[in-house]
Amino acid sequence: MNKRMYGLGSKRSVIREIFEYGKKRAQEVGSENVYDFSLGNPSVNPPQKVEDTLAELVKSENPTALHGYTSAQGDLSVRRAISEYIAKTHNVVCDPDYIYMTCGAAASLVISLSAVCDAGDEVITFAPYFTEYKVFAETAGAKLVALASDPDTFQIDFALLEQAIGPKTAAVLVNSPNNPSGVVYNEETVRKLSDLLNEKSERFGRRIYLITDEPYRELVYGGVKVPYLTAYYKHTLVCYSYSKSLSLPGERIGYIFVNPEAENAKELYLAVCGAGRAHGYVCAPSLFQKMIARCQGITSDISVYEKNRDLLLGALRKFGFSCVQPDGAFYLFVKSPEADANKFCEKARAYDLLLVPGDDFGCKGYVRIAYCVSEDMIRRSLPSFEKLAAEYKLQRG
Repeated sequence: MNKRMYGLGSKRSVIREIFEYGKKRAQEVGSENVYDFSLGNPSVNPPQKVEDTLAELVKSENPTALHGYTSAQGDLSVRRAISEYIAKTHNVVCDPDYIYMTCGAAASLVISLSAVCDAGDEVITFAPYFTEYKVFAETAGAKLVALASDPDTFQIDFALLEQAIGPKTAAVLVNSPNNPSGVVYNEETVRKLSDLLNEKSERFGRRIYLITDEPYRELVYGGVKVPYLTAYYKHTLVCYSYSKSLSLPGERIGYIFVNPEAENAKELYLAVCGAGRAHGYVCAPSLFQKMIARCQGITSDISVYEKNRDLLLGALRKFGFSCVQPDGAFYLFVKSPEADANKFCEKARAYDLLLVPGDDFGCKGYVRIAYCVSEDMIRRSLPSFEKLAAEYKLQRG
């Protein structure tokens, strides 16, 4: 057997391990007594439009056609609907012939990395980062180079990035709004990144691609804007998923958008098609392709997440915990009161608080708290967080 694949299969991600522990613990003490903040599973129902559209499709469409294969890259009418929405919403050039439908953002990332990387290449990303990036990059034959971010803002540290980019750099991978910090890259950061990638591409004689992982694009609060990166850097691949915006994580539907203005854009798109073929990611789920074509521009009720954020963040800061302000997604990235976040998470378990240590996100000394849970659970958990803070004798805010 393949030893690498055995290694990946024999050890679940730390997030999944904690999630499974939570299910077992709930059987022992009752689910109402376990405060599971481990998994980024939306707690808000999909919009009614999604349910109505699915019902309408099932009733009105020819079943053979509805459930049959689409083109490998996705149904043209679906790609056209997405393309028109992107162009109108973000005022950028888009074309349905540069959209590739996928089984969620994970498939988008694996395909995109495989399309732009050769064996021995490097992919730069910024800590904290989604835990599976390393797996995805290595599957493409590349090495993931993770750089620390500015600890006060979690924006990009450009001094570190300038040093890290070299002749082996194939791509820079960004995630904004970020999982696990909730931080949104501001326009200044995006402009500086674009300028630096253009400069380094010229210097090393190879095009450095920008891959943007965007399942949380719509989940932003307080009027914060998320820059659309193809408007700033031409050589960008957008990896998108409807898992969070429409509360459909189990349906696995998303897309890759290759900017038509990128260098050798047609060849790049064909490489995406080839990578999709090689990995077996062809013909994303037909029913859900056709549903999202009719649901462009709508989202679940994200105000629920904003309310949860304000409730939990306010309480934790009051108890003495430290956290960079999250402007998007549905996570808090809280500084651990002790250097070893794993030990802190173990102490939290004594209060049935299930938190994820930041080590696998490339950022030791922090924990991720997913607040995409019920408001009631958050309120019930607060006395336990307060007791945990008291154990560390944190100074109350």
